[in-house]
Amino acid sequence: MIVEVVGGAQSAPEVRVSDVDDLQHLQVAIGALTTEEVDEALRDAGLGRLADEDTALLDVAALRAAAGALARAGDWEQGFDGMVQQARDKGRLADDGATMRAHLETAASG
Repeated sequence: MIVEVVGGAQSAPEVRVSDVDDLQHLQVAIGALTTEEVDEALRDAGLGRLADEDTALLDVAALRAAAGALARAGDWEQGFDGMVQQARDKGRLADDGATMRAHLETAASG
């Protein structure tokens, strides 16, 4: 699953979720934006915030809702729960289970 944060010089950054049926990988792909713009866009979209310049903290419930609306796999809910459990096992899930860490990857804007 990819959380994309992209924007152009004349437009506000946009956040969208893609590859929602790939629950083996989670990343935040960013375009040519500053960390402040990425943080603000994630917050405005209700999907999370930046922890630092390399890591986002994604809201698990908001991510489930946004991605689940686009999912095609019949067992998607179970797969998402498995992804959350894997994040817990690897120490990437907050103690309260509300946020999950995801690595930032630079992506081509547009």
